[in-house]
Amino acid sequence: MKIIHCIAILFLSSFFGSQIQSNFGQTSISLERLDTENGQYIYYDLYRPNTATESNKAPFIAIIPGFQRSKEALSNIAIELSRRGHVVGLIDPYAQGLSSSSLSRRAATTQGYGMFALIEHVHNSKKFPYVNKELLGTTGHSMGGNAAIRGANYFGKIAQENNKSSLLHSVYVSGYVLTLTDRVLKDIKSNVGVSYALYDEGAFRNDLTGWKAGDMTIAPESLRTVNSVLRLEDTVSEVELGKYYGDQSNNTLRVIFNEKLLHPFQPYNKEATANQLSYFDQVFFSPIKLDPFNQIWQWKELFTLINMITAFLLLVPVAKALLTIGYFNQLIKKVPPALPKQTFQGKVVFWAVFIIGASIACVTFIPMVDIAKVLFADAANRELTWFFPQRMNNSVMLWAVFNGTVGFILFFLSYYFFGRNHGANKESWGLNITATELFKTIVLAFLVFTIYYAILYIIYHIFHIDYRFWFMGVRVFQPEILLVLAMYLPFFFVFFFSNSLRVNGAMRFEGQSEWYSRLIAGLANSFGLLLIIIIQYSVFAATGTVYWTTNWLSVNLLFGIVPIMFILPYFNRIFFQMTGRVYLGPMITCLIFIMILTTNTVIYLPIK
Repeated sequence: MKIIHCIAILFLSSFFGSQIQSNFGQTSISLERLDTENGQYIYYDLYRPNTATESNKAPFIAIIPGFQRSKEALSNIAIELSRRGHVVGLIDPYAQGLSSSSLSRRAATTQGYGMFALIEHVHNSKKFPYVNKELLGTTGHSMGGNAAIRGANYFGKIAQENNKSSLLHSVYVSGYVLTLTDRVLKDIKSNVGVSYALYDEGAFRNDLTGWKAGDMTIAPESLRTVNSVLRLEDTVSEVELGKYYGDQSNNTLRVIFNEKLLHPFQPYNKEATANQLSYFDQVFFSPIKLDPFNQIWQWKELFTLINMITAFLLLVPVAKALLTIGYFNQLIKKVPPALPKQTFQGKVVFWAVFIIGASIACVTFIPMVDIAKVLFADAANRELTWFFPQRMNNSVMLWAVFNGTVGFILFFLSYYFFGRNHGANKESWGLNITATELFKTIVLAFLVFTIYYAILYIIYHIFHIDYRFWFMGVRVFQPEILLVLAMYLPFFFVFFFSNSLRVNGAMRFEGQSEWYSRLIAGLANSFGLLLIIIIQYSVFAATGTVYWTTNWLSVNLLFGIVPIMFILPYFNRIFFQMTGRVYLGPMITCLIFIMILTTNTVIYLPIK
């Protein structure tokens, strides 16, 4: 695919995605910054339907993504709520996306990830004459759900102290029930909707155990939520899902939903989305009446998925074009001969190394999560720091360094004890390079990286669209993230370079189809982490409790990492075929993939 074709697809899919996001021009979307307190700030996308005017005021709903998620991850909810006439503030939570860190180590609980400040701002500011200040609401998933219920508690206490109505008229809690306690619920003066996945992996923390923990018909958490607004003689011992309890006229309405889903996929399900939309239809009398199952957000996800795939494919023609420039064309070398055709003995050695590498990758991930908590204590404890400030990435980095080193060891041991005596030649590795060529390769990699993100910034500026699918996304970043990238890059490069060497120096054989060779390389690089997911969910399916409980969020992180690990060898092979050397591939992929990882996780940077 040529550069012009890729760019045309990117701009076309971005245009169509932006049309869906703006409801075909009927909703205006702008990026806003709100300075809150103590130097903190949040960024949020403001969705304003054309029907929201000073003479036709609309409800306002703040949307709060969960832990490890930026605002774009819940744009689907913002699209559907704004289609129904609601004004929406879709926020980047503190320490995530474009927002600053928070001085609080419990920002979701004490500040609603910035939502408390946004609700107060919308209520008190004259900048929102088109908002009905009596109809302010919030919704969030996972830790964002905790922020929502904590907001109901926070504003409920203030309302009681001042003998007034709560600023938060209604809240919707998705994927979080840990704080549905008597202590929290007793001060709430808002309508409350709760949606919890029946197969939520985090349900082991709930009051009940096993499969009962996620059953909201009998869960103590849902019973407390409903019974907290009922007279003693009307309390229930089993909740009827989808039934509205309480009294909407005094903001004591309660409803519980329980979709048959896993935790990370709950926001991207049509039924779960419809339940949330029907709730806000009920409590806010949506200005635009649409069936809750009338949803278009899936099309936006399709177009941004096309963006993500096309942008990755664009790396290839961009690198090829740059290699034709005089300064870089000396980097093009003849591709070294492949290894001799595999014998039976060679296949035994190959698959033995495959299994050993995958097994080590599998068994070392969770220990690295625990080690990272000790080595990077500040980030693990949500303290602001410049020393490796990314709590979740730190463990991935340690795993990458360790398994990259293991990869080198297995590569050289297999060569020393078997390969050199069976026709393997060091020349096939593609390691020979001069200092000048290495420098030019580094310059080329940074140039490809710069072009890749420059195009993303242009698209984001024009269309307010990035590259993503569900919770996996390539997003824009702030300049200080480049410092974070420089901090993590050398350590991750150990793994990326190790992979390139193994993929091109130990997985190319005479007579082997290229598609098959790349497939095996992809599986070799990802199967160890995939095995963790298989173990986690096999035990979950059998018992109702995940295998790894303490670090279950780290396992969930793998849903976004495994696809990257699988496609990495494909790019390392492609760039090797361009240059005949193993260096350009890991340089380009490490820069881009680690920036993707860096911009999609919590980061506890000190506040300026």
